Amino acid sequence: MNVFAIRHGETAWSLSGQHTGTTDIPLTDNGRRLAERMRPVLAKQAFALVLCSPMQRARETCELAGLGNKAVIDHDLAEWNYGEYEGLTPSQIHESAPGWLIFRDGCPGGESPAQVGARADRVIARARAVDGDVALFAHGHCAARAGRALDRIVRGFWAAFPARYGHPLRPRLLPRHTRREGLERTSR
Repeated sequence: MNVFAIRHGETAWSLSGQHTGTTDIPLTDNGRRLAERMRPVLAKQAFALVLCSPMQRARETCELAGLGNKAVIDHDLAEWNYGEYEGLTPSQIHESAPGWLIFRDGCPGGESPAQVGARADRVIARARAVDGDVALFAHGHCAARAGRALDRIVRGFWAAFPARYGHPLRPRLLPRHTRREGLERTSR
């Protein structure tokens, strides 16, 4: 089984470094172009399951990448609810919360790492239940959490380390140029 954790294409806020959780903003023209560039890569795969965040930036990426007709909307793939940090850059957050780490501290008025970890665990359970490749169209922090948890499955540590411990580990990635285009790949 291969799991493709695909981050949505570029948005105005991803360009500016702002945390974009519940704000539903569209892709930029460049984000749409990059999503379309994934189409030939993903067309080579036979996906048993395609799950997509309900946010328009993920849905549009999925559609432009050629998998919109197979996609099932999964609310567990929504980006982290950043609460009071929505729309802020990491620098702005660190002005009021020095040393803040999302995977440790969560977000005031938003989600905790345990809450996001529980959502990632449910997505992983759905992915593990199918026989074949899986594509997940999600967001930066959400995809990172699920990808790191899946990487632990590959290494055989699933029972000891649930998804809430996703921060320290790094998923295996496709070549760097592909990662910039929003495609991460983890195998089990």
